[in-house]
Amino acid sequence: MTALTLSTSGAAALRADAIVVGVAKSAKGPVVAPGAEAVDKAFDGKLASVLETLGATGGEGEVTKLPAPSGLKSPVVLAVGLGTALDKDDAYSAESLRRAAGAAARALHGFKKAGFALPVEAVEDAAAIAEGALLGAYAFTAYQGGEKDGKGEKSGSGVKEPLAEIAVLGGKPRDKAFKAAAERALALTEEINRARDLVNTPPNDLYPESFAAVVAAAGKEHGLKVQVLDEKSLTKGGYGGILGVGQGSEHGPRLVKLAYTHPKAEKTLAFVGKGITYDSGGISLKPAGHNETMKCDMAGAAAVFAAVITAARLGLRVNVTGWLALAENMPSGGAVRPGDVLRMYSGKTVEVLNTDAEGRLVLADALTRASEERPDAIVDVATLTGAMVLALGNRTFGIMGNDESFRTAIHEIAEEAGEQSWPMPLPAELRKGMDSPTADIANMGERMGGGLVAGLFLQEFVGEDIAWAHLDIAGPAFNDGGPFGYTPKGGTGSAVRTLVALAERTAAGDLG
Repeated sequence: MTALTLSTSGAAALRADAIVVGVAKSAKGPVVAPGAEAVDKAFDGKLASVLETLGATGGEGEVTKLPAPSGLKSPVVLAVGLGTALDKDDAYSAESLRRAAGAAARALHGFKKAGFALPVEAVEDAAAIAEGALLGAYAFTAYQGGEKDGKGEKSGSGVKEPLAEIAVLGGKPRDKAFKAAAERALALTEEINRARDLVNTPPNDLYPESFAAVVAAAGKEHGLKVQVLDEKSLTKGGYGGILGVGQGSEHGPRLVKLAYTHPKAEKTLAFVGKGITYDSGGISLKPAGHNETMKCDMAGAAAVFAAVITAARLGLRVNVTGWLALAENMPSGGAVRPGDVLRMYSGKTVEVLNTDAEGRLVLADALTRASEERPDAIVDVATLTGAMVLALGNRTFGIMGNDESFRTAIHEIAEEAGEQSWPMPLPAELRKGMDSPTADIANMGERMGGGLVAGLFLQEFVGEDIAWAHLDIAGPAFNDGGPFGYTPKGGTGSAVRTLVALAERTAAGDLG
């Protein structure tokens, strides 16, 4: 686990394995960013020229390592691109700093300690640098064997351990605001990285029962109430959606409730997460090439889990309940079939036209159950539709909801937290496509606008007069390409920052 400190040391005096500085892009070549003055001085004011000679431009996320000159206590200088150079009176955005710090931390795997001498003008800057660096320092190495050697590398595996210690220069360790920001960054990123670990864990080890055990252990650690409904309890309760999806697997489904309460809270939020620990598509089997990453179909549940634990660690003055709808969608002789009708927890019947549209079935039961407790708002998070990926790409999640002001607020919160999102409509005319001659509703509708159809289906199971938003994170939840900024290959922890920021705003009384 990577350590975080705020340092009052100057960049030249800090004893570390590397010093990270920022460099920006201009028409005249790279420009050294504020925070790196002492390092530039050690290069006789020619750091920008040296970097340009090495081919650096200052482009966003660009990383250049070079040996440190005399005058610095650290042997390595790492210059990271911040993007376009700003005017003298402008400040770099939190997200620019977050991404630069993440790119630098990724490049420093195998190092023990690094000082980050990036631009810090306010506490928000230090917080962004800490977040980015801690997220960039992530690596999932649990299944890569070998013993660590003296260079921080697992022998025989070629895998380097993440950066062990991050020192944010320009931070003020005795200042209450800076100290609180650092503590928040550490708690938030540790839980995001826990969510990443869950998403990256192979499905032979992470299935509904084992996932529920992880939640129970974390709940006990942080003093939270955890309730786990197994197959027997789900059957007794009439959770036909969750049971139907999970009936084809040897690993039975679970519905997990994780509750954080604050004695002075005035508002309650319910977070609902899709937790399909592996999605084969069921009888409606996915085509070749679409199965390999389906361990990530529980990313919504992982995000909800991480957000509730973070709220508890931060002691937020709001009640937050997480509902994790966990099942494994497998094709077997006992699996639900296209044409089957399921009776949901709400009492409604659903005709299953496609067993690969299973996420909405487990979420429907969880949404109905969450609505019974009459929270002030419900947010569900799910890797729900490929249609949303086609619409918004791999880095942006869609937001739908039954309350336009709430949907807009979620979008604004996500952007402020550094997560790309976009508000999407719920066109009433698409609802007719889910009419069924056999049941109350079908789990499929029109092909065009499939992501919106899924949102309309979920809306049917939300209690009356409860503000609700649906986050379809199918694109950004799992990065199947190369790493970038603070985002690794594999599980990303998408939506955790948005949910936590929503809880913080609600606790502060700034939402509704």
